[in-house]
Amino acid sequence: MPLSDTAIRNAKPTEKPYKMPDEKGMYLLVHPNGGKYFRLDYRFVGKRKTLSLGVYPDTSLKQAREKRDTAKKQIADGIDPSITRKIEKAGSIENTFKAVADEFLEANSGKWSASHKKHIKECFERDVYPWLGSRPLKELSAVEVLTTLRRITARGALETAARTKQFIGQAIRYGIATGRAERDVTQDLRGALPSPVRGHFPAITEPKPLGQLLRDIDAYTGDFVVRTALQLQPLIFARPANLAAAEWDEFDLEAAEWRIAADKMKMKDAHIVPLSRQAIALLQDIHPLTGSKRYVFASNKGKRGNEPHISRESIGAAIRRMGYQGQHTAHGFRTTASTLLHEQGFHSDMIERQLSHAERNRIKAAYNRAQHLPERRKMMQAWADYLDSLKAGAEVIPFKKSG
Repeated sequence: MPLSDTAIRNAKPTEKPYKMPDEKGMYLLVHPNGGKYFRLDYRFVGKRKTLSLGVYPDTSLKQAREKRDTAKKQIADGIDPSITRKIEKAGSIENTFKAVADEFLEANSGKWSASHKKHIKECFERDVYPWLGSRPLKELSAVEVLTTLRRITARGALETAARTKQFIGQAIRYGIATGRAERDVTQDLRGALPSPVRGHFPAITEPKPLGQLLRDIDAYTGDFVVRTALQLQPLIFARPANLAAAEWDEFDLEAAEWRIAADKMKMKDAHIVPLSRQAIALLQDIHPLTGSKRYVFASNKGKRGNEPHISRESIGAAIRRMGYQGQHTAHGFRTTASTLLHEQGFHSDMIERQLSHAERNRIKAAYNRAQHLPERRKMMQAWADYLDSLKAGAEVIPFKKSG
């Protein structure tokens, strides 16, 4: 039965605190000292929490219910009202872009994968916080955001700039929902950035220039870990994010397989990558350096026992430094493999399965997983041998499927 003003006034203290329920999780907590406190119990990201709504009679029943309804709306919008309350008490320093963006990341941890959260955080820390982090959110202008994004486009990372603009807008809209901003200034930047072609990544698909690219990769003089990732990417044509975050526990070199868990895959479907002899040789080569660590491509920037892996952008950045900006990307190796494998007559279902593209027909998807692995092993070895022939500068001839 809902609370009433009369019931609240007549509530008497007892030796132990007790609750008088209202509606929608709200209740009155009566203390032994006679204090009467409005409270709201709620769950956020699976955790039980309690929010103070005021003390009676300074806060009336009507006012407490209004606070409750506001808090319930915040929860529905993915905002933890307890965190918002703490920020309001902390003062204006918590209204900077960095403070709001960090809170935005934390508030969404329960519904994002760990890798997605890490990717957004890296974007902010690398490309946004140094210039916008200390700016009060309400004072942030579209010009400031555009200037920051143009630093990203200047290095040729058009997709990264577009994604970063999206992430900035999401953080600002979180600030609007929590009362620390009035409008999303990124909406004023439509058309202001060079537009990457959606769904398409620059890729070399002709054999001779591909052979030159492979030779340039072998001659890369940068970081050994990045070079090894560069050399492995054309052999397995995985998504760059999956390759960068590859863990040693995922590999079975005796079985010649890399098994990626569903929660790390874009389509949330576990994926098996058969490993060619050449891929295994690269992994064996890097093992003495990173084999004792969690990640195959462990970054040398780890501190205090932390073992981060190289950034998903590292491979693409290395390709750009080699002079292939606008011609080829790390993701482009997927297009390269798909184009040339199709041209050589490999079955489309087998290629699509190796690319880990979604199969809408669940029965067909199960069939593909069960039937194509032996054929994919042969295809991946034939592909690796073909790349070796291109790299060696041999006469370009079609490679044949193993029977």
